[in-house]
This record gives sequence, C-alpha cells and structure tokens, in this order.
Amino acid sequence: MTELRTIAGKPVLRFERRLAHRPEKVWQAVTDPAELAHWFPARVETGARVGAPMRFVFPDAAPVDDGGSGEVLEFDPPKVFAFRWNLDVLRFELVPDGDGCLLVFTQTIGGGDIGRLSGGRNAIGWDFCLNGLTARLDGAGVPPQPDWLHGMERYIEEFGLGEGAVHETAHGYELRFARDLVWRPAAEVWQLLTEDATVQPGDPAPVRATNGHVPAGRVLVASAPNVLEYEWLHDGSPAGRVRWEFVADRELGTRVELTQTVPFALAHLRAGALAAWHTQLELFFAATFGEIRCPWPEERTAELTRRYAQRLAG
Repeated sequence: MTELRTIAGKPVLRFERRLAHRPEKVWQAVTDPAELAHWFPARVETGARVGAPMRFVFPDAAPVDDGGSGEVLEFDPPKVFAFRWNLDVLRFELVPDGDGCLLVFTQTIGGGDIGRLSGGRNAIGWDFCLNGLTARLDGAGVPPQPDWLHGMERYIEEFGLGEGAVHETAHGYELRFARDLVWRPAAEVWQLLTEDATVQPGDPAPVRATNGHVPAGRVLVASAPNVLEYEWLHDGSPAGRVRWEFVADRELGTRVELTQTVPFALAHLRAGALAAWHTQLELFFAATFGEIRCPWPEERTAELTRRYAQRLAG
C-alpha cells in the first residue's frame, strides 16, 4: 500500500510491506550501511545512535552530484529507525506480525507544496528500493528496473499532482499548474519546448508551447532557459498571456510552472483551457523521457474538461 498524505501541513509518503522475516533481521537490513548498500539509493555513512551525523553518496550515474547530509533522529532497535536526509525525514517502523513483520516506511517530504510535486518520482523510486530490500531479505536476485515514466504517471494521477488551479485576480483569473520534471537541466527542457530554435519577442510562439485549444499569438518574453511568455488570442485579438517558467532547484529538482491569464468576460473558457494545459503537460512530461505522443489525445482532454467544469461549478 502506498499513500501520499498531508500530516501537520507536510506531505508524507507512506508505504506498508509485509515481510516474511523477523524484525531483528529486517532491522539489520535497514540500519547497517553494509546492508543498505544492496538496496538503498545512496551509500550511507553513519553511526548507530541518535544524533549521529549521516552522509549520503550517490553513484556516479545519479542525476545530482552530492547526496547530501543528515542525522539520526530515532534509533530504537528493532522497532524504529528515523533520520533526516537533507530536507526530508525517513522513518522505518517494524511491527511483529506472526512469523514475520510489517514494515511501515514513511518519507516526510521537505519543501512544502513544491516538495510535494516530487511525490510521483519518490513513490516509484521507493517502490523499487523496497522491492530490492525484500529481494535482499529473501535471498533473491536484484529486481528489474521499473518503468519509470509510466510508474510516475500512475502516481501523479493517483495523487492529483497534475491538477491545475484557478485564482481570481483584479482583472479576471489566473490558471496555474506546477509539474515536477525530476532533475532535468533547465537548458534541456527549454530546448525540448522550443525544439532547439532561437526564440525572440515578436516571434510566433513555439509550436510545442501551444495547443489547438488556446490559440497563440506573438512571443512577449523569451529568456532562455527559464521563461517563455506569449499572448493568447480570442476571436483573433489578444485576450491574455501564457507563461512557461522552468525552475531548477538544487534541493528539490526541476519543475515547470505554467500560467494563463483569463479576463472575467471569458470565464466560460476556463475549464477547456485547464484541460488543454493539463493534457499538454502530460505530453511534455512524457517527452522529457523521449516518448513523443501523437496525435493529440482529444478523449483525454474531453474527460478533463468535464472534470474541471464540475469543479468550477461546485
């Protein structure tokens, strides 16, 4: 079982695994650095006591260079092991269950609402790691790599991490989306959005930054590799702005923030626009993994339009 909850205002991923091994054996697997090396995502350097400093070292192939640091917060053998890893807190709780035990693993994700966006990648990542832990305990081989893209997409949908929001402003509404792009460099996702073309104010908006549901006008701001803003049109005239912004955070990863302004007079277009951008960000996310999906999934957009329309009506 995997859940994304909000506890004391913080996002918390929670996993439960029933293991066919006594708590004492599992305890060693989740606390001994030599055992952690077989399934944990980073090499761990630490001591077996509360307050012990921790150091995490990623393998050379990892998307970030420095695994960071932390400290042991709880150490109660063979029941509870908890520690801080950079902004996050990881906690392993072992509950005796017949001949085995129940492992309850949680990750309290740091970074507030921005950190919450990483819930999809963290969930599929810990699924893989916990499968590795189970295999290690069972004496089985290393489990195969998961389907990272589709696994993340499944959790993003389940946790509602792709949803857009509407905020009223002095002049109308602002539609807002924020979407995790894992650790992709901003320059890489900018090139994907612009198809590696030079974009300047006054140019037509790049095709990949637009869709047929929100007619695009001219580029207003082009500040590579972070900000692309253009006007959108209604009946051939400028009606508002669409803004793509890529933010690369060394602790939280890379994200895209997309906004569209909508005047009060065009409020009836909000559900369709939200659905279009929701769909487009799904396509863009897949493209960052090299999966270009054509044609445009009209059924998905229609389904999302109904969903957003119901929400706005409520």
